[in-house]
Amino acid sequence: MERRRHRRVPTQVTGLLRANSHEVEGETRDLSLGGARIESSLVVEPGRRIAVKLIIPGDDLPILIEQAQVQWAVDHTFGVRFIDLPQQELDELEQVIDESIALDKGTES
Repeated sequence: MERRRHRRVPTQVTGLLRANSHEVEGETRDLSLGGARIESSLVVEPGRRIAVKLIIPGDDLPILIEQAQVQWAVDHTFGVRFIDLPQQELDELEQVIDESIALDKGTES
C-alpha cells in the first residue's frame, strides 16, 4: 500500500547535508514536496534532524531545507521527511518537481 502523500520523482540533484557542524555532499535520488531519498557518506540514524541544501542547476540560489528528519537509513542511502518548509522553498521545490516530470514526459514520446 502506498503511504506517500506527495508525488515523488527520480532526480540527480547535488546537495549539501549538514548535521551538527559537519557539511557533506550528497546526491538526491528522488524528491517530493514531503521528502527525499539521498545517497551520501554522512552517517545518520532514523530520528536525526539534518539540514539539506539542494543545488539546482541553472538556479542562482540553492533550496535550503533547514529541518529534515531521517526516516530510514541503509548503508549510504537514507530517506528524509521535510519539516516546516517555508512557502518560498515549497514553491521552488514544486517547480523543480514539475520540471522533472515535464522532462520525463518529453523523453517518453
